[in-house]
Amino acid sequence: MIKLALFVRLEARPGKEAEAEQFLQAGLAMANDETTTPIWFALKLGPSSFAIFDAFHDEAGRQAHLSGPIAKALMAKASELFSNAATLKIETIDVLGLKNKP
Repeated sequence: MIKLALFVRLEARPGKEAEAEQFLQAGLAMANDETTTPIWFALKLGPSSFAIFDAFHDEAGRQAHLSGPIAKALMAKASELFSNAATLKIETIDVLGLKNKP
């Protein structure tokens, strides 16, 4: 059962909106390679507002994701692409319920 999640809100720097969107879309390939990350979303909340939401079966999976390639890529590009990089907050979430039906 999916029990845990992460959520991070990102605000693109002015003029970097398209590049930020492309960067997040490219994260899907890395997410597909993570066996401990069964759910991963890159979200566009508005013209310059984005978010990442991902969910995990257990804490080990969540920690593996936080030290994996997506997190490393995000930290490497954060200050270039996102105006809130200095105050980036990765929220840890407990999942209370989930419907996942294709």
